[in-house]
Amino acid sequence: MEHYYWDEQIAYLKRSASLYYNDDYIQFLIERVWKIDSPVNIIDYGCGFGHLGLRLMPLLPSGSTYSGIDAGSKLIDHARALFNEAPYDTEFMNGDFLTYKFEKKYDIALCHAVLLHMTDPMQLLRKMIDCVKKDGKIITFEPHWNGNHAGFYLEGVDQSRIMPLGLLQELFERDVKCTGKDGNIGAKLPLYFNQLGLRQVECRVSDRVNVLDPTVDDQNRAERYEAMRFSDPGERETYIRNLLLRGMQLDEAERQYEAERLIASAFTSTSAAAYAPGMRITFGTVQ
Repeated sequence: MEHYYWDEQIAYLKRSASLYYNDDYIQFLIERVWKIDSPVNIIDYGCGFGHLGLRLMPLLPSGSTYSGIDAGSKLIDHARALFNEAPYDTEFMNGDFLTYKFEKKYDIALCHAVLLHMTDPMQLLRKMIDCVKKDGKIITFEPHWNGNHAGFYLEGVDQSRIMPLGLLQELFERDVKCTGKDGNIGAKLPLYFNQLGLRQVECRVSDRVNVLDPTVDDQNRAERYEAMRFSDPGERETYIRNLLLRGMQLDEAERQYEAERLIASAFTSTSAAAYAPGMRITFGTVQ
């Protein structure tokens, strides 16, 4: 059986899911922005362990249903276990969402941090549109990496030393040209939605700002630190070689390595820091 990377990243996915949205903001989107006041049937593409369902279902009108599809068998098993005792009508499917044949139409199709990994995101967006009823909604939650990196502040360290934004912006742009995968797709989706014929296209930005302050007694601080912390870049030569393969010059790759090494070592459980991810939430109506 082919190894599926995200099946081994469940702990990371659960930690990072806490960084983006407050519950009252999700409720605001449901009630005031999307104006969902009657039961809806939802399909979640690349659902992972079902974290969007866990956030949405308690706030949606009674009678709503949540279905999720993901290529990770361990992720789907974990989702089924999490929802096993929940009072919601749910269904989880293990398979390739690009080829899976759905037997019904849904009111809403959504995905979270999936399109940035796609070499052809338009293909998935068309698939989502095809499975939604007329006047249904497409909703995507995707990052804008340039903005995400700009949203991190670590007290006592100049941001340019840990987040060299110009280098990263050029690196991400080269990655798109080479692989088609776009970590900045969140900023482009309103335009893509219009090009695909969706109407009433709008976009919001995630609301959560994560604060670590060692002077404040905070029982959730340890969990927040684990969700925010940066991994060590590893062996210097290997890391720099990989950046050179992605189009960086040697001096740029060395600077980026030092930035990654610095933030991994400087950002500790006693640091004072703030992080606003700024996920882009784009939505439109199917004609």
